[in-house]
Amino acid sequence: MNAPDDRPSIAPSLSEGRRPGAKHRARRLLTIVVIVAATTYLAVCVGVYFAQPHLIYFPSPTYVSTPSDFHLDYEDLTLTSADGVAIAAWFVPHPEARASVILCHGNAENLGDMCTTIRTLHRLGYAVLALDYRGYGRSAGKPTEEGLYLDAEAAWQYLRQTRGEPAERIVVIGRSVGGAVAIDLASRHQPAALVVECTFTSLVDIGRREYPLLPVSLICTHRYESIRKVGRIACPKLFFHGTDDELIPLDNAKRLFAAAAEPKEFIETPGGHNSAGFEHNRS
Repeated sequence: MNAPDDRPSIAPSLSEGRRPGAKHRARRLLTIVVIVAATTYLAVCVGVYFAQPHLIYFPSPTYVSTPSDFHLDYEDLTLTSADGVAIAAWFVPHPEARASVILCHGNAENLGDMCTTIRTLHRLGYAVLALDYRGYGRSAGKPTEEGLYLDAEAAWQYLRQTRGEPAERIVVIGRSVGGAVAIDLASRHQPAALVVECTFTSLVDIGRREYPLLPVSLICTHRYESIRKVGRIACPKLFFHGTDDELIPLDNAKRLFAAAAEPKEFIETPGGHNSAGFEHNRS
């Protein structure tokens, strides 16, 4: 019978030696995954930050029509914004104008896309001043939030100073991002009325909906905070919004309306983002 072997077994020490190595490799792998994920997320945030103008504004230099195509006489104008940018605009006079309208289009439109609206307003008895924001149509420059505000201000000053139109005879109308431009303009002056179509509380709110995983409130520099301005507007206000708006939810528009001071009215019409409003039957 052999005597018991009192030599210590090396098996436990080998096993114990392997465990720390496996844990270390797992930690390293986890660290690499976290670093790669964080770097990718940061890269996406940086990319979105710098790509904002291309995600918000869709300018086109081509006009699909002019007021002449609708048998309307018009003046082809070049306005100058306060920062010196040349802004294209059309003025459509009316011999017995009830008032003059400043018309602010959406982010994927230009003057040529507004001709049916111009015709409708003219038939209702209004003279119309429609403008192209910087970077749109024949306007110089590149679109920015502050730039669009300055462009609308140039239109206001043209009516007030060049044509001598009193503020109480100027109606400001805007759709989509143009609604935000119109709200900003009306918050700084005292127009006769404000009309907005398919517009939003703020671009940050819409951005959060479109990019729920991104820190939109931190990286968004084009904010269009209409909900902070609309309460300061004293003139009568009319809000149009489509029941099937796929870009700006109806409840977002109703939040903006709720923040507005009286007198005000909200009208829901059939249609989506590009087909709703006071001309909701247009294609």
